[in-house]
Amino acid sequence: MRAFFHFSRFYPLSLVLLASLTTPFSATAAEEVIRLGNLKLAHFGAISYMSQMAPNKCGIQIQEKTFAKGLDVMQAIIAGEIDVGATASEAAISGRASGVPIYIVAGFASGGARLLARSDLPSIQKLTDLKGKKVSVTRGSIQEILLAAELGQAGLSFSDQPGKDIQITYLNYPDLNQALLTKNVDVIMQSEPYASQAIDRGFGLELMKPYDTPIGSPIRTLVMTEKFYNEKPELAKKLMGCFVQATREFVDDPKLASKFVRETLFKGQLSEKEFSDAIGNAPYGYDITPQHIQITIDQMVKYGVGKMATPPVAKDFVKTELLQKTKKSLGVQ
Repeated sequence: MRAFFHFSRFYPLSLVLLASLTTPFSATAAEEVIRLGNLKLAHFGAISYMSQMAPNKCGIQIQEKTFAKGLDVMQAIIAGEIDVGATASEAAISGRASGVPIYIVAGFASGGARLLARSDLPSIQKLTDLKGKKVSVTRGSIQEILLAAELGQAGLSFSDQPGKDIQITYLNYPDLNQALLTKNVDVIMQSEPYASQAIDRGFGLELMKPYDTPIGSPIRTLVMTEKFYNEKPELAKKLMGCFVQATREFVDDPKLASKFVRETLFKGQLSEKEFSDAIGNAPYGYDITPQHIQITIDQMVKYGVGKMATPPVAKDFVKTELLQKTKKSLGVQ
């Protein structure tokens, strides 16, 4: 009996000790998992690479989920499925206008667009030649706003309904190339690396890189949910460190970037030349400014892209303080 009571006195203590050894580790391990939404595009490669380097170099786990377009990333944030996302600025802006609680915290690539015509239509050489032609783009992409801005500058009316100079149709990125190849459309505003593939494989001709609008060369955005940014600052800091390190590795080692994107992201469906051409038009980077986002917002309002009832104000949701601190601590310019 005495032995029984002696054991019972220490048994609760043993449970406490066991809990103290196991519970914090388990909770920490669960807390360190960051859910990332990304797109399968060449210039989104460093974002994807983060998930591979995160456990060993960043002390975190990143679960990556790939989406067809940026607006799908916004929907996943609304559904509570992801904490961090990579999108074009247009999708981030539309999301914020719709009440999606996000901050733009960095920019990770610029450019990444080409206006292409079918290679058997050499008569299409300038924007005004697009009148009456079949033109297609991906809805909810930065290419859509760039197309709208270019057509607007050229004095061409456009809509997805008949009756304008140009009737626009909407397809996802891979489907745009297929439509151009099969001659179902005449012109596409395409992202990389699909634009470079169309050119290198002979069924697309570049009309222009659409960077002469007020937007200039568009910058892709890394976004965090407000909840993640505000309630998990240490984890947000680690994620930002991982982003800067991954980007620096891709910038400093183009062979690493090429190998990862071609073999891991595109499973051998992208050649080395196609990757090189794509990144030549969409270089990796870190930075973004409220001014760039505000200009993009203004252009979206001007041409009715995104159909925002109340456009957001860039300075309210572009937060780059964490990026700047991280770059400084890692010695990145």
